[in-house]
Amino acid sequence: MTMDSTALRSDAAAGHTGYPLDPLSGVEIESAAAIVAASEYATETLRFVMIQLAEPEKNAALTFEGLADIPRRAFLTMYDSAAKMVYEATVDLAARVVDSWTPVPGRFPSYLVEHMTGVEEKVRADPRWQEAMRKRGVTDFDLAMIDPWPAGYYGAQDHYDNSALICRPLTFMRAAPSEHGYARPVEGLIVTFDLDAMRVIDIEDHGVVPLPPTAGNYTEQFMFDPNNRPAFTAFRDDVKPIEITQPDGPSFTVNGWQVQWQKWSMRLGFNPREGITLHEVTYTDRGQTRPIMYRASLAEMVVPYGDTSPTHWNKNVFDMGEVGMGFSANPLTLGCDCLGEIHYFDGTVNDSAGNAVTIPNAICMHEEDYGISWKHTDFRTEEVEVRRSRRLVISMICTVGNYEYGFFWYFYNDASVEVEVKLSGVLTTGAVPDGETPRWGKMVAPNIYGPNHQHFFNFRLDMSVDGPGNSVYEVDSIPEPDPALNPHRNAWITQDTLVASEAQGARDWNWQTGRYWKVVNPAKRNEVGQPVGYKLLPREVVPVMVQEGSFIYDRARFVQHNLWVTKYDQSERFPAGDYMYQSGEAQGLPQYIADDAALEDTDVVLWYTVGAHHVVRPEDWPVMPCAYTGFHLKPVGFFDGNPALDLPPSPPKACHLSSGGLPVAERARES
Repeated sequence: MTMDSTALRSDAAAGHTGYPLDPLSGVEIESAAAIVAASEYATETLRFVMIQLAEPEKNAALTFEGLADIPRRAFLTMYDSAAKMVYEATVDLAARVVDSWTPVPGRFPSYLVEHMTGVEEKVRADPRWQEAMRKRGVTDFDLAMIDPWPAGYYGAQDHYDNSALICRPLTFMRAAPSEHGYARPVEGLIVTFDLDAMRVIDIEDHGVVPLPPTAGNYTEQFMFDPNNRPAFTAFRDDVKPIEITQPDGPSFTVNGWQVQWQKWSMRLGFNPREGITLHEVTYTDRGQTRPIMYRASLAEMVVPYGDTSPTHWNKNVFDMGEVGMGFSANPLTLGCDCLGEIHYFDGTVNDSAGNAVTIPNAICMHEEDYGISWKHTDFRTEEVEVRRSRRLVISMICTVGNYEYGFFWYFYNDASVEVEVKLSGVLTTGAVPDGETPRWGKMVAPNIYGPNHQHFFNFRLDMSVDGPGNSVYEVDSIPEPDPALNPHRNAWITQDTLVASEAQGARDWNWQTGRYWKVVNPAKRNEVGQPVGYKLLPREVVPVMVQEGSFIYDRARFVQHNLWVTKYDQSERFPAGDYMYQSGEAQGLPQYIADDAALEDTDVVLWYTVGAHHVVRPEDWPVMPCAYTGFHLKPVGFFDGNPALDLPPSPPKACHLSSGGLPVAERARES
């Protein structure tokens, strides 16, 4: 969590002159907290979990352009440890009043800032923990690294009625300050920690496993030590610089949080839970601005571990809902995380006292060349036409404990959109004694293994394809079913199946039929008479290893299907529910579809889950090269032809010119 940034303080909210969907400023965050603190609801033990924009209700025009007097409100999630109660509030920033105050009984909040920063010191000081470490030959407790993992769910004893707000920290040992601690996991030691009282409740010690003997460092300070794995002696000396320049500047323009790039227009947002949000995404087609998505964001993620050993079986963290992607966002740096002509957006979040904290450069935006957009060579005339593809990149990188997650939104000049997740960072590790082989993981270094695990990311896409009335179809490619029409047994057709209601809205990919899904507007037709649409194309689809009967099965029910389709409801934001910390039951999407709302020609929301299946390998150690997963959105009948047809040719100075045609064609003509 990046909370060591510049704090902003103000006693009153300044007048907001931006757009109604702009994220809260630091002044507004602190004003919202001050309004609550001065209200009848305030207590000495009330802490602020998340403070973010209360987004105004969607209107029929799908934009707030030209509309005045939109109230500026903040939505606050709070936790009172003395009352053991979560509260939600909506605050009118201009009127400086609490519009609503709602207790949320039976739920725990996500992490507060002090939970992330205060657990380590308390665990180190606990005599029971110290005794367990002495059994493992450790006497310098200052070198211990304690990760405050969310509690997961052990069973009924963890339920709200039976438990305090807890976490279950895991211990790792550095060999020196700043050294890589994940190379020495303390196996079999489980701490249960009371986050309300900030004290250790219990220590479970399942037996001593020796600390792994070798280091696993990746920084210059340590990595060239002969004891390091893998063993290198120097950095490569054959890497020449690559310089990316745009002499005339970037092609995008930025006005506050609004971005315009070529024919794309969108508004960015940022909040503590989701991090990046996208709003009012439109494309201008020959002078006509056409909506595509009203709102898009990462809505939840979960990392279920497939190792049944005591230290690992309950590692099933919801990094977004239990910690917060916005809280975890990195300050990005030119030349490292992003290259080229960069525009940065700061992210502003809150601490538990209601102070604003700025994360500088939390969002990076730049352009990238992406090879060929389209090309054709007419070998008869020797005329060649080629256009370069370019994409606008909007990205955020988050650190949650040992892992790094990069979230990338790509907008292409052929009107397609790609979402990509890049996974890096460090494996969460386990230790095994000499001569043993882990059953539920793979060895990465002597006495160190990485447990089998998966990562699932659910993206919420509030679609508005050419307007608000949309329908969703599942599209399968199948052999021609009528033998009379398929005498040569080569014909195949596409079969569209309407997703008519929410009860039918939980869908799975089928590789045998090349399945995809398309969102169409039945009221809008292209020039060949088809309803205009956008299709969702899966990329990597992984099998779900979470089994019915496990606690995580119900807690993360959204991973059981690749796609869910629901009717828009502003209150339905998160696929695993609003509050899943220490909760064992199914929430979120299973509840959202229970009323079986009709989905045809209405306001639809797609919830798409992508996965990363991680059977670890030695090459993932000591820090992982990026793994990738994601999906595409592509126009299907949305345009009357190739929307990239009007891309200009590259300037002559950018190309290697030749007067010759295709060598093979020339030789054929000669002969």
